[in-house]
Formats: sequence, C-alpha cells, structure tokens
Amino acid sequence: MDEGYPYFATGEIVHDYGLLYKYWRRAGKRAEDATLANRDFNYLKSIVEESGVVRLSELLDNLTEYFLPRVEARAALEAVRDHYGVEVDADTARRMVARILAGWLIEAGKQWRILRLRGELPRD
Repeated sequence: MDEGYPYFATGEIVHDYGLLYKYWRRAGKRAEDATLANRDFNYLKSIVEESGVVRLSELLDNLTEYFLPRVEARAALEAVRDHYGVEVDADTARRMVARILAGWLIEAGKQWRILRLRGELPRD
C-alpha cells in the first residue's frame, strides 16, 4: 500500500517510506519519537554551518546515528519483517528505520533551504 510521502519529504533521498509508516503503526506512543521536530532541523543546521561542504553519505551516516536512539527495537523488527518479509537483527532493523529518518530530514532540510545538494540547479 503506497501511502505517499510524509510532510516535507520529496522522495529524492528516500524512495520508499513504507517501512517508516509500518514502524509508526507498531511503535505506539514511541512513534512520535520517530518524526521530525525543530530540534532535528537545528541539529542539521549546526552540521551544515560547522562542516560546510559534506558528502551526502557522511551526512546520512551522521544523521542515522543521531536518530538511532529514538527507534524502538521491537517495533523496528516487526516493521522490517512486515515490509520486506525478512528477519534481521534488532540493530539492523533500528538502523534501517533511522536511515529513513535521516534521509527524510535531508529532504526536508533542502525544502527549508538549510542545505543544498551539489550538482542541482537553484530554484527561483
């Protein structure tokens, strides 16, 4: 079932948000921890301001680690099993969800003009 993209998501970095939607359904009260908040945009802005130019892969890795503590293992395991039909360990499942959150923040950060990906044309 295609539920589209969450707010401020473009699909440019994360092409499939289905795992995140399944995670939210299973996370219950913890689902709110796996959404974007002002503190996340502030963190992204601080990375961009401190680092200047940074590789997309490095930014994704940094943000994945940033989001990891906010992803509940059991809900992530169930969501991965349901979405992909495979069994993975808890750390891998949590990292898969955190990586989607990282990509979503980058997509949203682009829309808010916090960052720009190299090689794209400016929009006026």
